[in-house]
Amino acid sequence: MSKKALSLLISGIASNQGKTTITACLAHKLKKDGFKVQVFKIGPDFLDPQILEFASGHHVKQLDMWMVGDMDCSRLLHEAYISMDYILIEGVMGLYDGKPSTADLALAFNIPVIAVIDARAMSGSFAALTYGLANYNNKINLCGVIANRIASKHHLNLIQSCDFKGIKFLGGIEENSEIAINSRHLGLLQANEISDLDTKLNLGIKSIEQYNLIDCFEPVEFRKNPPVKTYPESLKNIKIGIAHDLAFSFLYSQNISVLEKLGAKIVYFSVLNDEELPSIDSLFLPGGYPELYLSKLEKNKNMQESIIKHYQINKKIYAECGGMLYLMETLTDINGKTAKLTGIIPGQAVMQGKISSLGYQELQTSYGNIRGHTFHYSQSKINLQPLALAKYPNKDIPGEALYKINSLIATYCHFYFDSNIDFTASLFTPNTI
Repeated sequence: MSKKALSLLISGIASNQGKTTITACLAHKLKKDGFKVQVFKIGPDFLDPQILEFASGHHVKQLDMWMVGDMDCSRLLHEAYISMDYILIEGVMGLYDGKPSTADLALAFNIPVIAVIDARAMSGSFAALTYGLANYNNKINLCGVIANRIASKHHLNLIQSCDFKGIKFLGGIEENSEIAINSRHLGLLQANEISDLDTKLNLGIKSIEQYNLIDCFEPVEFRKNPPVKTYPESLKNIKIGIAHDLAFSFLYSQNISVLEKLGAKIVYFSVLNDEELPSIDSLFLPGGYPELYLSKLEKNKNMQESIIKHYQINKKIYAECGGMLYLMETLTDINGKTAKLTGIIPGQAVMQGKISSLGYQELQTSYGNIRGHTFHYSQSKINLQPLALAKYPNKDIPGEALYKINSLIATYCHFYFDSNIDFTASLFTPNTI
């Protein structure tokens, strides 16, 4: 028998129900009580994991039955239950939304689920929604439900008096702006933008600790000893500079782990605040919010010149989404302000008031397929012929382009490196792709 871990998954009926806040508060309580808790996020999100990482004190890892894959999800869960006290998982969207869905993962690994439901403007319907979640697929182990954003004690009493058909009502949390985490386009604010995040989490703990949510964790029998995954030292002696600041922060923790397992040395720097690149062999510009920092990015000519020089001497650059926008000639924000940027990529990008592209992506390469995701509000006019086009697995429309100029590879895709480690290594190795 393999070791059993105490595990729990937080889901709901839709996005914006309060899943991240509840998950973060529960993780923060476990951390403060002296336990080691590994938090996972289902889906390709970058922002929720920043909040959850702050709360738990550990890197948050992605679980995704399509992007990460069943075997690697099993491997990540196995690693967690032999090294941690608790496994806490935040779902994506609603319990049954998406292909694959949060429910698919919960069923695959027999993980108990708590549902968080925004209870504003309802009482009896709250119980009906809960019943629907539990019985849409009665194999789901729904161990309880939380009513979030309760208006008053009277409102809570109305909900408590409902017939939940045997489903456990765990409690209600009053609406409180001092606990709520604000959002913008793409999702929640970044953790390092929320100066009172610790205060918010501690207030949240006071709201949930009366309900003994820790009792909902259950021992889960995960797949015993999944096959060990080996990594060649393809990036040994290669120093990779990774932009990491408020403008560029969309990084999967597993992606960094893959680069390190391949032998790379990681050096972080700030495009916003540093005046030149560190001493590196290859450069990684991840996604983020360059549109929010146009003036500062434009004024930092020294950093622009340093990156241009890196490119001109034929050193590798890999740029994703916001990182790609920074390498273009101009970027225009939602208010019509235009900034001149590095100009390595011939083209312009303009922010839109709605989503331009969203969904999983799969790219066929000479190294095999690599999987990832796209989510952006900008539209770009790039005067280059794409090297390749990714595909949407669930849509019959063209996917995102992959561009190559000399030693530069750029795309809107956010690739999950562990889905193709050979292609990943080629992004940062001289004279490849």
